[in-house]
Amino acid sequence: MRRVSRITIAGVATAALAVTVSACGSSSTASTSGGASKGIGLAYDVGGKGDQSFNDAAYAGFQKAEKDFGVSGRDIEPQDNESDADKTQRLETLAKAGYNPVIGVGFAYAGALKEAAAKYPKVTFGIIDDDQTQAKNVADMVFHEEQSSYLAGVAAAKATKKNHIGFIGGVDVPLIHKFEAGYEQGAKSVNPNIKIESQYLTQTAQDGGFSSPDKGESAADGQIDAGADVLYAAAGLSGQGVIKAAAEHKVWAIGVDSDQYNQAPLAKYKDYILTSALKNVQGAVYDLAKSVIKDKKPLSGDIRGSLNNGGVGLADSNPKFKNDTAIQDAVKKAEAGIKDGSIKVKTS
Repeated sequence: MRRVSRITIAGVATAALAVTVSACGSSSTASTSGGASKGIGLAYDVGGKGDQSFNDAAYAGFQKAEKDFGVSGRDIEPQDNESDADKTQRLETLAKAGYNPVIGVGFAYAGALKEAAAKYPKVTFGIIDDDQTQAKNVADMVFHEEQSSYLAGVAAAKATKKNHIGFIGGVDVPLIHKFEAGYEQGAKSVNPNIKIESQYLTQTAQDGGFSSPDKGESAADGQIDAGADVLYAAAGLSGQGVIKAAAEHKVWAIGVDSDQYNQAPLAKYKDYILTSALKNVQGAVYDLAKSVIKDKKPLSGDIRGSLNNGGVGLADSNPKFKNDTAIQDAVKKAEAGIKDGSIKVKTS
């Protein structure tokens, strides 16, 4: 039976594990004792752990699941220029070793996960940001990124002093188009005449769009030079370069996926991180692990995060954002409209 889950806010932070090397990428492992279940297997997307964004959010859910359910898991880093066969091998290695569930972090795992899930029908697989698998032992963990991006656009339009903002996407793919569409619509709901710079770093993930802070920084420098004073990046690890450039130019950056204001490696830039468009990847990872390890009732089918169920949202950690009445009023009004259906957010 295909089921839809309410995604729970995990609220957990990232930490480091010791790194070892395996045949299908570097991995972190924890020893299993007392015959306990091996627990969750996690395979990262491009950029890997340490992106302070998408992958680290998945790792946070992985860590919390390990702690709460008394199991140890294994997480594996991607390789440069890897093939779909490499991804398939990574997932099958985890499944064969007894990890359950096994989760592919990112839509790039779609083909590999479909193949692995067919080969290991008794293992529950999860994939983040793809809902094409349609297998009984697969949970498709997807999100309404356009909704949180709409709120980010509202915040940007209220924060800009030049009526000129920017969007930087990591890779020119439909998923990232959702971020751009929501951001643009939200900003224009505040000011229909606002100027919006838009740029994608690469056409494919293999070209480094999600894993190149230098590309993000260069794109941000260009948009700031063009006049933008609020930049929103949906670019994974590359977004760190956007935040760095924004801080150096003393303009606002808007983070993505994780609450980047609170990420320790970005602490020196935090005063220029206005907010972050949140995607509760950590909650999705945790909930799937719970369904398998604790509840013994594995989730499957579409598990979709939205504003209504807490799967997406907007961070308010920065006091300058939280205490700005004009921004808060506009964001709360927009959020209410999305939740009650009076605002329909575009996805492209």
